[in-house]
This record gives sequence, C-alpha cells and structure tokens, in this order.
Amino acid sequence: MKKNLFELEKKINIFFKNKDLLKQALIHRSYLNENPKFHLEHNERLEFLGDAVLELVVTEFLYKTYPDKSEGELTNFRASLVNSQMLSVLAFELDLDKYIFLSKGEAQENSKGKARCYILANAIEALIGSIYLDQDFKKVKKFIEKYFLVKLPEILIKKTYIDPKSKFQEIAQEKTRITPSYKVLKESGPDHDKHFQIGVYLDKDLIAKGEGSSKQEAQIKAAKKALIVKGWED
Repeated sequence: MKKNLFELEKKINIFFKNKDLLKQALIHRSYLNENPKFHLEHNERLEFLGDAVLELVVTEFLYKTYPDKSEGELTNFRASLVNSQMLSVLAFELDLDKYIFLSKGEAQENSKGKARCYILANAIEALIGSIYLDQDFKKVKKFIEKYFLVKLPEILIKKTYIDPKSKFQEIAQEKTRITPSYKVLKESGPDHDKHFQIGVYLDKDLIAKGEGSSKQEAQIKAAKKALIVKGWED
C-alpha cells in the first residue's frame, strides 16, 4: 500500500531524517496482521511516547501561563486539549486518515464512527512520538503549540473544559438547589457490546435521556441534552 508521506511532511512542515519513523507512526496493528513480513512495527510504542511528550508540553505551558490557576483547573484545561476527541479532530484537520496503514478489513469495518476516531487519535500521539525521536524537543514543542495550544483560547471562552455532567450539576444546584441523579432506563447487548440508555433527573422529574456504549458516555449525553432542554447551554 503506497502512501504519499512527503505530502504529509509538507503539510506539517517537518521533514524526517528517518522516514521509517514517520511511516511507523501511521501503522495500525491490523496492517501487520495482514502483512506479517512488513519491515516495521505498529505504532503503539510511539503512541505511548507521544502521549507523554504531549502531556509534558501542555502541562508546562499551562503551569507557566496561568500561575493563578489551581491544580484542578489546570488539570481540566489539559484534559480538554489532550483528550481523544480533540486528538481525532486534529487528525481530521491534518487529513491523517489517508496516510494510515490499515488492513483491508479494518479500513472497511471502521471507515467512520468511534473506532476510526480512536485509531486517528492514537496516530496523532504516535506522530508526536516520532517527531520527538527524529527531530528534537524544540521541534515537537512547536508542532504541539501550532496544532494543540492554539485551540486553548476558544476552549476557555466556551468553557468546554467543563464537562456536561459537571456543568449541569453546577447550574442545577445554583438554580434549583437540587443535585441531578442518573438512572439506567434500558440496557441491551452482550457483555462485549453493551448499549445503555440513561435518564438524568432533578428530583423525580426526568429532564433528558442519553445513549451510549458505556454508562459514562450515556450520562454525558443525557447531561448535554438536559442543558439544552433547560435552556442552560451557552
């Protein structure tokens, strides 16, 4: 499978000394299952490294930029910048999907949706790991500043660092003096593929419902809808 990785290098304005490091960052495990004689490993070790580098750069930036903020606030800011959703958004912005090495089955099965977003998020972290190894800390820091830290002002303005559950609870307590509660309304599917429908309540009143593949995901979606139903969303 041929990929024009020079195109990606031009896009990010980083030209690798070791081209195999760039290629390895984009190799999903499934590709090696289908191509066992391929000369490179999959990207999971690079992803492990990139995750640590990304967290360090973001943490240092937040620590120096916001001396008046508490540890809890800085943790929320950081989580909003390095979570899998943000990682996959940035991967789509870089059009990283077209450069990833996947098995044919994986490419067809996960052409869209949560699984593909997860693969893309991991590839961005692996890319950061490969830049760190091939270039230097200064170069990878510039990459993170350009693609991640630039998102922070909008996050702070929109307060998206506050997750919907926390936001709904905070406003509900302020306006109604009631702490929201969550209840599983429906549960279906086998253990490896569960699906939940959860309701969020203020006292005995059902405000909204959310669905997801985990209770946490369904609760967040329910809280998000509840903010809209109550007119508490910005």
